[in-house]
Amino acid sequence: QVQLVESGGGSVQAGGSLKLSCVGPKTIFGSCIMAWYRSSPGREREEVATANKDGTAFYNSAVRGRFTISQDNAKNTLFLQMDNVKTEDTAVYYCVANKCGGQILRNYWGQGTQVTVSP
Repeated sequence: QVQLVESGGGSVQAGGSLKLSCVGPKTIFGSCIMAWYRSSPGREREEVATANKDGTAFYNSAVRGRFTISQDNAKNTLFLQMDNVKTEDTAVYYCVANKCGGQILRNYWGQGTQVTVSP
C-alpha cells in the first residue's frame, strides 16, 4: 500500500501564506507525476497544480500566480507554496501520484490536509 502523507494545513487569514508538504516512497516520486488536488463541500474536486516530468508545471487558473508546486526528489517530498490565499481556497488538499509507471489508471492519493482561509 502506497502512503502519501500530507502536512502543513491549517487556518490562515486571507492574504496570508501556507506551505503544504507531502512525503512518500522514493519509487513513487521517481515513477509518477505528482500533483495537488482539492475538494470542498458543494464544489467538484479539482486539480490545483501538477509538476510535469519535463520540469514545467500546470496550474489551475484559480491559483496561477499565487501557488507554486515544487518537488524535492532527494527527500521524496512534494510542496505547495500558497501565497495571497483567498477564502475560496478553503478545501481539503490532497497529494496525488498520477500515471505511475506510465499507467494512466495507476494513481495514489494521500489522506488530505485541511486548509481554512478566513476573511
